[in-house]
Amino acid sequence: MRRDVPIVGFIIGMLMPLLGFLVVYLLWFKGRDLGTVLGVIAHDHRMAPKILTLSLLANLIPFVYCNNKRYDQTMKGIVIATMLYAFVVVLIMFVW
Repeated sequence: MRRDVPIVGFIIGMLMPLLGFLVVYLLWFKGRDLGTVLGVIAHDHRMAPKILTLSLLANLIPFVYCNNKRYDQTMKGIVIATMLYAFVVVLIMFVW
């Protein structure tokens, strides 16, 4: 399977923020239950964009890696996934 295709970057770009959320959860909410944290995020509309934005920073890791390896098409997929996540964050901040 080729690695320099946009769909691979898109999949990586959609999964890395989940890993980023796990890191934010472990560092920020020490000792709290995951269900409780998700409930707080769902009801506190000022905290949700902060956590989601911090989770998006995880996309920098594969982006820099693909930049160094010159996987331009994969980087395109990562950027598209990041823009979709960023659009959702903006919707949460200003619409919901």
